[in-house]
Amino acid sequence: MSTDIVKRNVASAPPELVAIAERFTAARGRGESLPGFPGEIPADLVAAYQVQDVAIDRWPDRVVGWKVGYIAAERRDASGDDRLLGPIFARNLWNATGDIAPIPVFAGGFGAIEAEYVMRLDADAPADKLDWTPEEAAALPATLFIGLEVASSPLATINELGPRVVVSDFGNNNGLLLGAQIPGWAARDEATLTAETFIDGASVGRGGAQRLPGGLRTAFAFALSRSARRGRPLRKGELIATGNATGIHDIAVGQRGTVVFEGHGTLEVLATAAAPGDTA
Repeated sequence: MSTDIVKRNVASAPPELVAIAERFTAARGRGESLPGFPGEIPADLVAAYQVQDVAIDRWPDRVVGWKVGYIAAERRDASGDDRLLGPIFARNLWNATGDIAPIPVFAGGFGAIEAEYVMRLDADAPADKLDWTPEEAAALPATLFIGLEVASSPLATINELGPRVVVSDFGNNNGLLLGAQIPGWAARDEATLTAETFIDGASVGRGGAQRLPGGLRTAFAFALSRSARRGRPLRKGELIATGNATGIHDIAVGQRGTVVFEGHGTLEVLATAAAPGDTA
């Protein structure tokens, strides 16, 4: 049933939304930037997710998780959603090794890094459950990791143009570096989960799990609810990057990024220019 919902959503997409998806996926596949949004911005998040569904259908890779992004109050639409989702693909999921990891960003587009606390589902979510509270989400078996999201798009103005544009282009995601596990997370005070981000050695942001509105469980509950309503209920093994824990920090080709998760590890990356084959 869930798969049928996604198939219908893709099949019923009007040509103008299909064209947007194809322009973004073509640019990503070639490692190119776009001079502007390729068409008319979708009218609402429902239409933007339809673009995303078409783009996922066109993309030659499989989804292994989802990034969650927060939507400021003044930028929300009639859906009432205070967050958004973007897919994380298998080829752009990397396990940290302790070395500096190269990360692809779109030269001429948007590039940033985000400190993330990442949930891994350890059981399937019930496919017919469409609404989740933070307490219900916390009861679903999951493991917590440190992580670093590569937020990058061929469109330099993606964040300025707002959530409907972000959703249209894979949630502005271009990869996830997965670090060490945080043991016993469910019993921890989230105030103890702190992090700091550096670009080329200079501190650019401090924060932690408490920086996420409502905390980790609220972000997790949103991912569970929105995914189920889209016909994509979350499955065992999928990852949820819960949102930027220290801010969104611009990074350019050649720059180094470092995130220090106090007591849990350090992730280091070097931004490289996205090239054909990096993401497709």
